[in-house]
Amino acid sequence: MSAEYGGPNGLRARLTQWLRGGGGTEAADDGGREALLLAAAGAGLPLAPAAYPTANYRCSCDRVGCPTPARHPVSFAWQTQSTTDRAQIERWARHQPQANFITATGMTHDVLDVPLEAGREALDRLLDAGIEVGPVAESDDGRMLFFTLTRGTPEDEDEWWPCELDCHPETMDEHPGLRWHCRGSYVLVPPARLPGDDNRSVHWLRGPEHPLPDPLTVLETLTDACARYAGQQDHASTGYF
Repeated sequence: MSAEYGGPNGLRARLTQWLRGGGGTEAADDGGREALLLAAAGAGLPLAPAAYPTANYRCSCDRVGCPTPARHPVSFAWQTQSTTDRAQIERWARHQPQANFITATGMTHDVLDVPLEAGREALDRLLDAGIEVGPVAESDDGRMLFFTLTRGTPEDEDEWWPCELDCHPETMDEHPGLRWHCRGSYVLVPPARLPGDDNRSVHWLRGPEHPLPDPLTVLETLTDACARYAGQQDHASTGYF
């Protein structure tokens, strides 16, 4: 598969049909969504079913005032439920044709999650410099996701180095800049639908066929781009440049 997953008559077109059709059974049967999920699992990203958007910007979980509509797992046991098993993912995808999927981070991979503008700048700089960049997803809610190898889980838990950039689902608002999703966190994996009437989605810019890089090879460029982005936002809010 290419990074773009096909031209107008390929997987991209079928995914567009799924997005517009609300994720119904017919759209799921054409193989586009399922193929992307299996490709992610085949690259070692453990998956679990997630909620999906319903009418009026609501979430399929039916929780009143759901704080993260269509962006959270459906099971509280998502960490142990997450798997790369092909047969299980096929069953989930076919029996839950509207569901989004999350990938649990901190097992085989982490995700560096940055504002979209900063991510685009960083991605261009990394590629121009010839630095290996792994899978990259774009979320239409204004974020870009860089998939990397995980920092791992050492035998001695006291040696595991926490980071102020660590982001868990309940602390998302505390990290408006760079968020580092590691153990205990998750992100939506493409293809995923977001709430709204404009077919917003999470989609691959670079697919999971790209090897996962060490996070430290991309971290400096990402943090620099995020700092520049934050500075521009501060200037814009004050009116001084």
